[in-house]
Amino acid sequence: MIIRLIFKEIKHRKINFLLALVSVIIASTLYTAFQTTGKASEDETRKLMLELGQNLRIIPKQTRMDRFWMTGFSEYTMPQEYVYRFAEKSGYSYTHLTATLHQAIEWNNMTVILTGILPEVFPPDKRWQKPMTFSVDEGTAYVGYEVADGLEINNGDIIRIKNKDLKVIKTLSQTGSSDDIRIYSNLKDAQDILDLSGRINEIKALECMCFVKTNTDPLVAAREELADLLPEGKVMLLEGIADIRFKQRTSIQKHMNFIMLATLIGCGIMIGILAMMNVRDRKQEIGLMMALGHSGGYTSALFFGKALLIGIIGAVFGFGIGTGLAIYLGPEIFSVSAGAVEADFSLLKNVLIWTPAFVIISSLIPIMIAITNDPAVSLRED
Repeated sequence: MIIRLIFKEIKHRKINFLLALVSVIIASTLYTAFQTTGKASEDETRKLMLELGQNLRIIPKQTRMDRFWMTGFSEYTMPQEYVYRFAEKSGYSYTHLTATLHQAIEWNNMTVILTGILPEVFPPDKRWQKPMTFSVDEGTAYVGYEVADGLEINNGDIIRIKNKDLKVIKTLSQTGSSDDIRIYSNLKDAQDILDLSGRINEIKALECMCFVKTNTDPLVAAREELADLLPEGKVMLLEGIADIRFKQRTSIQKHMNFIMLATLIGCGIMIGILAMMNVRDRKQEIGLMMALGHSGGYTSALFFGKALLIGIIGAVFGFGIGTGLAIYLGPEIFSVSAGAVEADFSLLKNVLIWTPAFVIISSLIPIMIAITNDPAVSLRED
């Protein structure tokens, strides 16, 4: 009986029904599209921010900072084991750990910086990530521009540094920095050449700011986390890079939340107004039903049933349209993370639950007004 009356009501007031349905479809479409592209948005931001480089540096505690900033590296060393101890701990906001050993040496009448690099090490909960820095295989080298140009070194040449032969994989382009006089090798090769087995003088890492509260100094948080873990290490955080990464991620999230909230409020107001108009148009009809003995529960069931139907239909159409828009437009918006945009059918359950609930809540006040009106007053009105 109630279901038949609901469909008669829809047939009689098509415009009201269609306007409410369109509002619900818009809300569920935007929710689905935002959620479907959310992962791609996070990946896009993360990958673009990676171009800023690693922002956490750990050097030996006894390092003199005047010499460090002058040369770019510490004259002291610390155990290589530190990077593995660092990486063993899951739950930290650090990743992309790189251990390096730098030392200036005289070679073929030139002063060069020999830099040994250990391939990136990842914490247990981040081992799915891809390296953000290049690595050097054992027995090979990358030669800076000034060194290669001054000594006429070409790709494929064999160079000998002290007791070690290294094959030049690549001569690097000019950078206008100390990298032009640098020779990159595998960490093990550099340790053998410098007779510093098992030693490093810097660990670089990416501090993603994932777990740092907005009212906490990130450098203080980093030092507190690493104080017991790396007792011989001195922690430096390149706060400019960290701050940019943190602000970019949070601003995007806040912007998306604002758009979604504004959309929901707008659609909710629209649904409420349409429900109020429906109640006003049917005031005498409702009064007659209640005068004939139908309870307030029976009357409200008609309105709630219509709201539920609008919510379910709107959820299904909104999910389909939102997913289609995300898949179609996502690759254009997120060119770096286009592959991350795909249909997420787990969202359908949420949409089917929350959309009808949203419509019912938006219609609640008009429905309460309808069933609390005195039927005698309603019937006396023209």
